[in-house]
Amino acid sequence: MRELTLWQRFPDLVPPDVRAAYHGGDERRAATLLGRARLLHAPGTAQWAILERLEGLLWIAVQREVEGTFALDRADRVLDALRTQAETEYPGLDWLD
Repeated sequence: MRELTLWQRFPDLVPPDVRAAYHGGDERRAATLLGRARLLHAPGTAQWAILERLEGLLWIAVQREVEGTFALDRADRVLDALRTQAETEYPGLDWLD
């Protein structure tokens, strides 16, 4: 049996207000809201890593590359450690659509 993707496992992880800010063109607010949502999950969990990665991508989008790159590094290390599939799934900004 095929394992569920992260998207299938956590379809409602990203709060609606994050999506609204992102679609409204306010990436900074979306990143801040993702950070707040991430605080509700224990570090090292898949949920934490997904939100951390999405936040990092948004920080990079608003020219805060250092913060974004560090967030991606932290998140990807957790996702790599948790992976059970042959290929690592790294969530992208399509999660905000």
